[in-house]
Amino acid sequence: MFLQHMWGVIYDPKHEWSDIRKENYSMMHCFMAQISILAAIPALSLFIGSTQIGWSISGGEFIKLSIQSAMMAAVAFYAAMWVAVGFIAYVIHWMEKTYGGSVTLDECMVLTTFTATPLFLAGIVGLYPVLWLNVIVGMIALAYTVYLLYTGVPEIMQISEDRAFFFASSILTVGLCVLVGLLTVTVILWSTIIPLSYLSA
Repeated sequence: MFLQHMWGVIYDPKHEWSDIRKENYSMMHCFMAQISILAAIPALSLFIGSTQIGWSISGGEFIKLSIQSAMMAAVAFYAAMWVAVGFIAYVIHWMEKTYGGSVTLDECMVLTTFTATPLFLAGIVGLYPVLWLNVIVGMIALAYTVYLLYTGVPEIMQISEDRAFFFASSILTVGLCVLVGLLTVTVILWSTIIPLSYLSA
């Protein structure tokens, strides 16, 4: 059922959000049944892509990472995604009463998890880690994530459309800050690990 909702929220979100709310998923269920799997998609894809094909900015020269270096980056990135999702869910729960919401942290986690699904799925492009391709796919996934957020907030939070718009905008601001933080961590990891790969080569 969880996988069915995951795909349903991609192709028919307005109808699917209502069904998702009725399931009463717990925070632990979201982490173990979905985040644990979805977060592995970009982490494993980047691991495979950076060790088997190599990283490239323009598609020209490819820089391969050693398995040890890529594994360190993949594990750190995987952990960072868990923390990011949990943090956003907590912030949503903290802000909800300002906008007239009255839901549990579990429901905030459900909203965060399903909203972030396109970004996780887009991580598969890491199998071919060329910067321009990853950026294009990432922007498309981000645009759909924003759409899911604005359609999901009024249904999951059970608030009016007007309040939901402003609430979703606040969540989006927090989410973008977290995304920038993740990208910063990724850049730091790559800038640290790539020179180490050269030394070990």
